[in-house]
Amino acid sequence: MTNPDRDHLKIFAGTTGHDLATQMCDRLGLPLGQAQAHRFPDGEILVKLEEDVRGRDCYVVLSTSHPVNDSLMELLIFIDCLRRASAKRITPVIPYFGYARQDRKDEGRVPITAKLVANLITAAGANRVLCMDLHAAQIQGFFDIPVDHLTAAPVLANHFLERREEFGEIVVVSPDVGNVKVANTYAQALHADLAIIDKRRQSGSQVAVKNLVGDVRGRTALMFDDMISTAGTICEAARVVMEHGATGVYAACTHPLFVGLAMQKLIESPIKQIVATDTIPGGPRLEPLGDRITMLSVAPLLADAVHRIHHDQSVSALFRSGLGTKR
Repeated sequence: MTNPDRDHLKIFAGTTGHDLATQMCDRLGLPLGQAQAHRFPDGEILVKLEEDVRGRDCYVVLSTSHPVNDSLMELLIFIDCLRRASAKRITPVIPYFGYARQDRKDEGRVPITAKLVANLITAAGANRVLCMDLHAAQIQGFFDIPVDHLTAAPVLANHFLERREEFGEIVVVSPDVGNVKVANTYAQALHADLAIIDKRRQSGSQVAVKNLVGDVRGRTALMFDDMISTAGTICEAARVVMEHGATGVYAACTHPLFVGLAMQKLIESPIKQIVATDTIPGGPRLEPLGDRITMLSVAPLLADAVHRIHHDQSVSALFRSGLGTKR
């Protein structure tokens, strides 16, 4: 039976979104949109569509991850290309939204780059945006177009629920105070107690940990965060809970950035297993972690969201379990 969406719904893949877009199309029974992104020797990017999109509902899957500026520019050019080709509606699907941590003026004479990026995406011609686990939920308000903000919480929580008996007695640990609400959500889903680490950041790459609030002795500690970047916070937190008598530590995140010395820190840390999703391409860069990392796919969740958006259905209905994004 022919898929009725085949002629009206198009999903295209940017350089950092090819695997996700392919899996999304497989789930929806659609062919991947035909387009090419070329880079000239001087670094300029050209996007060329190889099929008709006039009057179609088009989605571009692309994480603005490393190389962040190239990825962002490719996304903007892709949106402009679709707009000039008379697409009916253009929705960038941004599993990882770069520059999200620059969401406010925390000191004088600094930019709010997350707002700038939102303005650029809107000005390029996007009609709405689909993203996942923004570092700060208020970034949704930076856009003057509709934003569908998904969370990978059901994917991560289900992974641990399916293996609940393997861990024995567990405790969910928030690696910093700012993550308490997210950690509490996971603690409720896993029927576990909550512990909190009081973190003091010394610089962008160095973290000093002070206190642990809660009991972890004799328990398996599970840590959840939206991203692991330099891994300083999560690794120091793992050492603290082990010093306080935890029997093991498992870390989970939506966005596995793993920049700088993150790989070395994770390898040397007491963390038994790292669970992450594929919002950012993995590939060879994750090989040093070997079997200590488990990758879960958010493609089914993104595909279901795209299907609902295309058919003007509720996206929030995907999260009836109560595992929603941080507010």
